[in-house]
Amino acid sequence: MSQKNRCGWVKLDDPLYVAYHDEEWGRVLRDERALFELFSLETQAAGLSWLCVLKKREAYREAFEGFYLEKVATFTAADIERIMQNYFVIKNRPKIEAIVSNAKCFIKIVSEFGSFYNYFFAYVQGAQIVNDVVNYKTAPCTTDISDAITKDLKKRGFKFIGSLTVYAFMQACGMVDDHENSCFCKKVLKT
Repeated sequence: MSQKNRCGWVKLDDPLYVAYHDEEWGRVLRDERALFELFSLETQAAGLSWLCVLKKREAYREAFEGFYLEKVATFTAADIERIMQNYFVIKNRPKIEAIVSNAKCFIKIVSEFGSFYNYFFAYVQGAQIVNDVVNYKTAPCTTDISDAITKDLKKRGFKFIGSLTVYAFMQACGMVDDHENSCFCKKVLKT
């Protein structure tokens, strides 16, 4: 059996990373709870490797009670302290506080747009952008779209975000397909 061709950033010796690449990254995500979780985890990855955060994902799910938006939005200072005592999450108080603060901001977005999906995917007219990526090192890190989303989110009070984080989220949730052209996950590029 031949080995599947994957993006060059995938650590092939790590089954968790391989599964994330093969089953999640770049696939259009419509589930609201999953979008909130992914966005929150991307804020935790700022300054760290994604693999570091991915390995702590289950601990984050437990600490943030499954990433149910309405629940997280009600977290108190005591909840923040409880999470800070969790050995398995990244001990960065501003990042932890940002998840709770951002949950409150997301509730307003859902009220205005009907869903996270509607809000984010409106920026790409509801259709995934498929980029021509020969080598992952040449894929964009930010775009005009990630800049615009970041500007709007900051105006709405979101914390611990920047265009790099937003673009990483766009890649992860399938707003863009930045799989390398040779990767088995890559969609057929339109000519």
